[in-house]
Amino acid sequence: MIVGAALAVSGAIMQGMTRNPLADPGLLGLSAGANVALAVTIAFIPAANYFGVMIACFIGAAIGTIMVLGIGAMKRGGFSPFRIVLAGAAVSAFLTAIAEGIGLYFKITKEVSMWTSGGLVGTTWSQLEVIVPFVLIGCLLSLLLSKQLTILSLNEEVAVGLGQRTTQIKVVLFIIIVILAGATVALAGNMAFIGLMIPHIVRAIVGTDYRFILPMSIIFGASFMLLADIAARTISAPYETPVAAIVSILGLPFFLFIVRKGGRAFS
Repeated sequence: MIVGAALAVSGAIMQGMTRNPLADPGLLGLSAGANVALAVTIAFIPAANYFGVMIACFIGAAIGTIMVLGIGAMKRGGFSPFRIVLAGAAVSAFLTAIAEGIGLYFKITKEVSMWTSGGLVGTTWSQLEVIVPFVLIGCLLSLLLSKQLTILSLNEEVAVGLGQRTTQIKVVLFIIIVILAGATVALAGNMAFIGLMIPHIVRAIVGTDYRFILPMSIIFGASFMLLADIAARTISAPYETPVAAIVSILGLPFFLFIVRKGGRAFS
């Protein structure tokens, strides 16, 4: 539930801040960047505690996002939703290959694959004790900035005209995204599509005001992840299907549907 809430909120913030209906932590390089940082930490600092692993994931998520945004802005015309998605796919594939390469070279493939595949198997209470405070802080900060995010999602010129310090707000929102996405990778590995699906579904219910989108995303994201985990545990019991596989089966058709509609289907 913690993972679902964090991914849904980070996806909603990304979609509002970039005005990109296809934004998702798993599609825009955050998760892949965190995976590389995690692989590097396991390989070079095997004695690192869980808090150190999480900090590494934060740094990796930030680097992955900067790479995607940098590549997406290189061509004349600036950002566009589909250009960012293409850049995210390329960067994610590149970073995932690096993570797998590190795993093979240092013979830690099992540990790396556990995170890149995504899942909740092996999660402990001690890990939750480290992760939950960061997720709660990230969600609380996002709620405090929900009004500013609503204005920013409409038009940046309007936000500036209303006296918003858009640069500072974007920096804080970016930090929130990195915290939430990095925390989820440290806990459950790579989990795509939740941050894409949930905000679109919520917007169809409550409209475009992020004062309602963000709290509802927390509820819907947590509920969706709980149902996905229950399905993963029951489909092939007593064996457990990877939760990421269940999420991807539902998320990929949704992603293709949004692409076909140009991102406007649930807006």
